[in-house]
Amino acid sequence: MTNLLETWSLDREIVLTKLLNHPRDKVFAAWMDPKALAQWYGPAGLSIESHEADIREGGVWRFDMVGVFEGKQQRFPNLMRFVEIVPNERIVMDYGTPDPNDPDRFRVTVTFDEQSDGKTVLTMRQLHPSAKRRQVVIGFGAVEYGLQTMDGLAAWLDG
Repeated sequence: MTNLLETWSLDREIVLTKLLNHPRDKVFAAWMDPKALAQWYGPAGLSIESHEADIREGGVWRFDMVGVFEGKQQRFPNLMRFVEIVPNERIVMDYGTPDPNDPDRFRVTVTFDEQSDGKTVLTMRQLHPSAKRRQVVIGFGAVEYGLQTMDGLAAWLDG
């Protein structure tokens, strides 16, 4: 599957972009600080419980997203494995569950592009293992949840 995630294909891609009113070094730093990351990351209404945070190339962030659905608290285990980190430019990670054989694991590339006015264009590209899987995650709200995550980052940076 690693080879599949290294071969880009538009029919497996989701791209989300947000303009942030902060310089890229500040935006990048929000991704590198495990305590900050746990405060702003994830869709609205979910909290993050971090279990392991080794944010460096080859490191992992293992966490649960926790929220109440249908009157019951639910946990969603997550694991990010950091493939590449280029300070203030790019973070590449493989994202899925803690299951080492997770067939739905996908690659995320986050880029930080600073404008001449000091604002940063944050772009998150997801590459899913198949076009069918991409459609499934779009169907359950991955685009909306990704945009909510970016909004959470913006609010955290503004606060």
